[in-house]
Amino acid sequence: MAEEKKEPWLNYVALTTVIFAVCATLSTFKGGQFSTRSVMSQSQASDQWAYYQAKSIKSYLYEGRKEALEIQLRTERPGSEQRAELEKRIARYAEQIKRYEQEKAEIGAKAKALEEAREQAQKNSGVFGLAIIFLQIAILLSSIAAFMKKKPVWLLGMVVGAVGLVYFVNGFVMFF
Repeated sequence: MAEEKKEPWLNYVALTTVIFAVCATLSTFKGGQFSTRSVMSQSQASDQWAYYQAKSIKSYLYEGRKEALEIQLRTERPGSEQRAELEKRIARYAEQIKRYEQEKAEIGAKAKALEEAREQAQKNSGVFGLAIIFLQIAILLSSIAAFMKKKPVWLLGMVVGAVGLVYFVNGFVMFF
């Protein structure tokens, strides 16, 4: 049997296909990591917002008690022992309300930071998803080119693969 002459460009087809496959595998891995990070950040943000709501409810309860005591205070005569006790309790409730408001501000800031982390992770995951699509198309075109020995198909695969590589790199550095 006569051996077919192997065309030199087919060696490059094999090399580029391996490079595209490795980058597609890494894109899948990193995209999964960012997807998991997105879900975890969302869960943590939801927990923080629930904690925020709990603090809001406690603050609201103290506000209600404080208003009730302020109404009661109006009926007390000046200088009475009862009046002094009401004023002390009103002051303590005001401190509690202030403390809860400060805690709510801190909790809200944490929740917003987690939401921002979720958004960033979703962006990264989406970019890696696009990289996978383009890289898999490039692998497919390279395989077809090698099988059919059609260099123009491989060149098209190289263009598509280059787009995939741009998205792959962008998934790490987010330059666009």
